[in-house]
Amino acid sequence: MTRLILLPIFLFLFANSNAQLSAKAKKIHFGATLVDAHNDILSTIVSDSVNIENNLLGKTHSDLFRFAKGGVDVQIFSVWCDGKMQNPFAWANREIDSLYAVANRNPEKMQIAFSQSDVKKIVKQNKLAAMMGVEGGHMIEDDINKLDSLYKRGVRYMTLTWNNSTSWASSAMYESNNRDSIKQKGLTSFGKQVVNRMNELGMMVDLSHVGVQTFWDAIETTKKPVIVSHSCAHALCPVFRNLTDEQIVAVAKNNGVVCLNFYSGFVDSNFNKRNAAFNEKHKTERDSLLKTVTDPYFASDYLFKKYATEVQALRPPLSVLFDHLEHIVKLVGIDHVGLGSDFDGISSAPQQLDGVQDFPIITEELVKRGFSKKEIKKILGGNILRVFAANSN
Repeated sequence: MTRLILLPIFLFLFANSNAQLSAKAKKIHFGATLVDAHNDILSTIVSDSVNIENNLLGKTHSDLFRFAKGGVDVQIFSVWCDGKMQNPFAWANREIDSLYAVANRNPEKMQIAFSQSDVKKIVKQNKLAAMMGVEGGHMIEDDINKLDSLYKRGVRYMTLTWNNSTSWASSAMYESNNRDSIKQKGLTSFGKQVVNRMNELGMMVDLSHVGVQTFWDAIETTKKPVIVSHSCAHALCPVFRNLTDEQIVAVAKNNGVVCLNFYSGFVDSNFNKRNAAFNEKHKTERDSLLKTVTDPYFASDYLFKKYATEVQALRPPLSVLFDHLEHIVKLVGIDHVGLGSDFDGISSAPQQLDGVQDFPIITEELVKRGFSKKEIKKILGGNILRVFAANSN
């Protein structure tokens, strides 16, 4: 989850997003089970009172119609709140309630999936199988019983940390920004207890966002395959949220899966420089806005919309995302890579990826790059479903 700054989404792009899809790519895409491991629309539903039953084109990356348009079969919705939020467990349940409410109002379009058999049944009925992953261990409030409660409500993975550390696990953000002041790196004994309990429950351990020592402690502790729900390759884009080659190899040895994040700043090492130049160019206007609003993200949102053409030019080409995919495949094989878009939690994605309706473009590019039908099906969802099955009890 990166705080959302809405990008302009052009209607003509949406209208034509699948029109030029090759017959081969279309057949593979809509014949596969597409699983997106990470989407943040739930927090937007709660904080901004949006309704994904409506057409939200131009407002969000996601809505029910566009999930179907994009051929999304299984969406793992992120349950997230900022690490500074009071009563995060209550906030988590509020987001879960919101997803249940949407599902209950739209039984012909979507259904909550609790198990592998649920996923198969729901997908066979041509509905969206909705799953949940808690993004940040702070949401269990240091209480193992709350972990159990979230599992009972349908949460099937938990990211051990978000950008904030917990009392029992250090985050990547914390380690990168506070190198000299870290008192505790990695998992404490309680942190290892959390991982063990997740294994017992059948809740996947997610290692996106975690600090380096937390990563290695979790790999050593877990008895089941892990996921990395929305991260990319550090070798191609050296930011704190991406995995080093050594970490990617460890995930593969664990029989886990790395799901690629679509955020421009995690796929393109030059994006942050372009973004910084944009902010500097509009600094006077931004500073003026910040004097009149309490939410700093409003200023960024306003500027992104006002200077839509400039913002479009900041976005990297689609090819950079596939450079990360091919890097992982060459390093550890086809069985350990998937998709974790982070849609509705990111401020920028590569060109052509304007929302969930654009997933078919992923398949088109995979076909062009010579991946086989079997390989594409693994990337689109087979790999993470395998890990889900391996964690299930």
